[in-house]
Amino acid sequence: MKRRIPQSGDPWFQCAVRYLAQFDRTAAQVERFLTRKGASSAQAKQILSRLSTLRYLDDRAYAARWIETTLARRPMAAERLKSELLARGLSEAVADEMISKGMEAVDEEALARRAVLLQSRQGRRFLPQRVAGLLRRRGFAEDTIERIIRDCTQTEGSPP
Repeated sequence: MKRRIPQSGDPWFQCAVRYLAQFDRTAAQVERFLTRKGASSAQAKQILSRLSTLRYLDDRAYAARWIETTLARRPMAAERLKSELLARGLSEAVADEMISKGMEAVDEEALARRAVLLQSRQGRRFLPQRVAGLLRRRGFAEDTIERIIRDCTQTEGSPP
């Protein structure tokens, strides 16, 4: 069922709804957007409260969706997930809670192997330094990286 946008004479509210219609956003992102557009801090807070009441904004739901899609498309370790969520304006407590929930059944080594597999190209030889660089950028622990590189070199360059 398509949700109908409540009509409001408040131009800041309409501006925020249009901004949210483009992409999923955090409350902090919407607040920054509104203040950059010229809304006062009090106006922005009022709009955020109204959007939250209408359930257009929910940082926990945003984090859950973001973690799920990120792990599917660009697997990374929990610390990297956390730094990216913090950069999007989520609180540390919300980031920790949602990462914990989102990674309950996820094995770090399997996730790292998936990251390498997604980056592999058919017919290309896997170089250990490339694998290590990729996994370090994705925030994986050194012992995980070492196991994967050891496995890669034992199977002569095939992806893990």
